[in-house]
Amino acid sequence: MSVRILLADDQALVRQGIRQLLELTPDFQVVGEASDGEEALALLAGQPADVMLLDVRMPGKTGLDVLRALRVSKHAAPAVILLTTFDDDAVALEGIRLGARGFLLKDITLEQLTSGIRAVAAGGTLINPAVTERVLRGLQRLDQGFEATDLPDPLTPRETEVLRLIAAGSSNREIAEALGMAEGTAKNHASSILSKLGVRDRTRAVLRALELGYL
Repeated sequence: MSVRILLADDQALVRQGIRQLLELTPDFQVVGEASDGEEALALLAGQPADVMLLDVRMPGKTGLDVLRALRVSKHAAPAVILLTTFDDDAVALEGIRLGARGFLLKDITLEQLTSGIRAVAAGGTLINPAVTERVLRGLQRLDQGFEATDLPDPLTPRETEVLRLIAAGSSNREIAEALGMAEGTAKNHASSILSKLGVRDRTRAVLRALELGYL
């Protein structure tokens, strides 16, 4: 089954270049292109997508505005990967708050892009290390906007293994296969990790773990 992708970027050459590259990948289907946030939301209303590649800075509705709209939308929201150069730490942090599942810089390779899309489509998270460093600096200076408690219990060695695979973008099924456990067990470990780190989702778990030195 192919991954349905929607592209949203105001730079036509960038958008068309990404589309041409993605169309070389048999399991990807580009279902639409948008030049701004309004157009992206309009396309989603009539054309479901599994993953949206969303530029942060666009005229009219920005990428962050699109994320805000998706939170209250009646339509099924795709997993969002933000495409950015991240000049602004606050923008990176706000993307996390609004539910972005991944961050990629625009100078990545096709292999990095395709593997990132597959990871996010499978339920994982994707955070480019260069972006992560900037986000962590932002976390040190900005209000986090989500609960991050002191750890009631340290992570077990097994949970740390699972956490590393989560950080790599692995789904529960991939974690189970890698560690030789049932998928339900992998899901339970992931839930325990979120609880111990005091966060609501995997993206925040990775950032919190980096902040605490687990990764």
